[in-house]
Amino acid sequence: MSPVGRPRVFDLEAVLDAAMLLFWEQGYEATSLAQLREATGLSSASLYGAFGSKDGLFERAVEHYVSGPGSITDVAADEALSPRDAVARLLHGSIDMQTDPSHPRGCLIALSGTLGAPEAGEAARKAVAARRGVDRARIRECVVRGIGAGHLAEDTDVDGATAMIHGFLLGVSTQVRDGVPARDLHAAADALLATWDATGRR
Repeated sequence: MSPVGRPRVFDLEAVLDAAMLLFWEQGYEATSLAQLREATGLSSASLYGAFGSKDGLFERAVEHYVSGPGSITDVAADEALSPRDAVARLLHGSIDMQTDPSHPRGCLIALSGTLGAPEAGEAARKAVAARRGVDRARIRECVVRGIGAGHLAEDTDVDGATAMIHGFLLGVSTQVRDGVPARDLHAAADALLATWDATGRR
């Protein structure tokens, strides 16, 4: 018999995976504590004891996603690749991940943040905004490297090009949820990359 007061033992990876999939499918605000308890198998006491709150569990689920399916965007930071190849792999790899039928479609980072009242879900908004900030900064560095390497024109608007690429990346999720086929999204990514190539040839 377990000693009195001993914390419940559970598989953290399995719990985070279950919570991640639920938040990914439904978003932060639409996911209730009752659904999280059912999905994870945790009691309210265990959930609060381990994560402190729904926000705490969401933040850990985001970390779990970023180290798992969401890690596909890490390729943008690979300086062994040319900046153009890094952006190409970022876009096409993300499309492949977001259209993979083995998990919820789209991107948890783009879809799951709440747009509710300021006092509700602030931690959730900050968690996904932080990751978007990382991706944006990495894309910007690719643009800067592209200019430095002569692959992009010297007068390229760095912030504008960054916003174009990052905006496309975030927009993939909405199109995936709307049923746009992966082949069309890959074609769109190629069209975006063609602007990079054309700019570099000016």
